[in-house]
Amino acid sequence: MNRRSNDGGNVAVGLDLGSTKIAVVIAELDAYGRMKIIGVGHCPSEGLRRGVVVDVDKTVLAIRRAVQEAELMSGVDVLAVNTAVAGEHIGSLNSRGVVAVSGMGGEISESDKARVIEAARAVTVAGGNQVLHVLPQEFFVDGQGGIRDPVGIAGVRLEADVHMVTGSTTAIQNIRNSIVRAGLTVHEVVLQPLAASHAVLSDEEREMGVCLIDIGGGTTDVALFSLGSIHHTRVLGLGGHNVTTDIAVGLRTAWTQAEAIKRGWGAALPDMVTGEETVEVPGIAGRQPHRVERRKLASIIGMRMEEIFALVRDELRAAGFTRPPGAGVVLTGGGALIHGSAELAEGVFDLPVRIGHAENVAGVADRISTPDYATAVGLACMGLSRLAVDAGGQPGGAAWRARRSPVWWRTMVEWIQALL
Repeated sequence: MNRRSNDGGNVAVGLDLGSTKIAVVIAELDAYGRMKIIGVGHCPSEGLRRGVVVDVDKTVLAIRRAVQEAELMSGVDVLAVNTAVAGEHIGSLNSRGVVAVSGMGGEISESDKARVIEAARAVTVAGGNQVLHVLPQEFFVDGQGGIRDPVGIAGVRLEADVHMVTGSTTAIQNIRNSIVRAGLTVHEVVLQPLAASHAVLSDEEREMGVCLIDIGGGTTDVALFSLGSIHHTRVLGLGGHNVTTDIAVGLRTAWTQAEAIKRGWGAALPDMVTGEETVEVPGIAGRQPHRVERRKLASIIGMRMEEIFALVRDELRAAGFTRPPGAGVVLTGGGALIHGSAELAEGVFDLPVRIGHAENVAGVADRISTPDYATAVGLACMGLSRLAVDAGGQPGGAAWRARRSPVWWRTMVEWIQALL
C-alpha cells in the first residue's frame, strides 16, 4: 500500500493530551468538502496531571503509541499535529484596542484591522505567562458597534473588543517538547475548550449564547460564547479523576477498580437508579469483594458532579455574566459520559443541557462519536481549516471545497483567518 504523510496536502491531525488518555484523530476533506475521519488512536495517559506534563518520558511513549495506532488505521505517516492545552495556569481577559483609520479614502483595510487587534493585545500579562490567543469579539467604527468584519467600511476611528487567553510559558513549552521528542512537529497549540467547541457547537448556539463545559480527567474547561464569539474562558482544577477518587474512598476499593465501576455502573442522580440494583466492589490487597447499592454509588458521583457544575455557575456569575445563555449548556469530555450528567446540570443551571459530540463527519465516525473525543476532532477540524486558508482558494484545493461546504465549516475558516 502506498503511504502518504500529513506534511501538506489535505490531511490534518489532532492530538489531545488528556490527563486520562492521549487521543489522535486523522482527518481529510472528501470530494464534497466534508470532514472525513480516516484514523483514530488512543493510549492511557500517565504522564500528565491536571493538563500539565509531569513525566515527559511517559507522555512521549503514550503519544507514540496513540499515533502509531492512528497511522495503521489511516495509512498516513503523521509528521505534524495540532494540539491543545489546559490546566489551572490558563487565564483570560477581555481588552479593547483603538486606532485611527489609515486606509485610502477613509476605508478600513486589512492593515487597519490587524493594527487594532494588536493594539488590543498590548496589555501586561503575568510574569512567566504568554498570550495564547487574541480572539476578536466585535468591532466599532466611529462608535457604531455590532460589526463582525470592518474591512471596506468607511470611518475615522476603529475599535476592537477581543478576548485574550494566556498560559504558563513553561507548561506550554513542556507540551511542545514532549511532542517533538515523540518525533512530531507542532503546527499549533490551542486552548482545549476552544478546540472542542469546533467539534460540538453549532453556529446557532454560538450566536444565541452557549456555555461549553468540557469535563476532563484532571480539569473542567469552561467557554462562554455569545453573538458568535467567545467572551469568557476558565479552567477549573476538578474533573473526572476527583469523581473516581471519591468512589475509591467511599467504597473502599483501588483507584483503577473505582474507575471501572464509574464507567460501567456510574450515574449522577440516585433517582435514576432503582433501589434493588447492586454493584460488586473488589476488595483491596486481597480482601474479599463486597456489594453496595448502586444508589450509594450514584450519590457519591452526584455530589462531586454537582460541586463541579456549581463552581462553573458561580464562576460565570463572578465574571459578571448574570444573563443566562440563550442556547443553554453543552457538556462534553469524558465526564459527560456519566449517566444522568445532563439532567443533573439542568437542575444546577436551570437551563437546557445537552451532551456534545462530533457531528456531520464522515469516515470512521463511529470511533469518535463519544464526547471524550471532542477535543481531538476539533483540533483536526481546525487543522483542515488552516489548510483551507493556506490553499488560497484555488479550484480543487481545500479552500475551494470549503466554500461549497456547510456554514459551520465556513465560519471556522473565517475564525482561522482572524488569527493569521
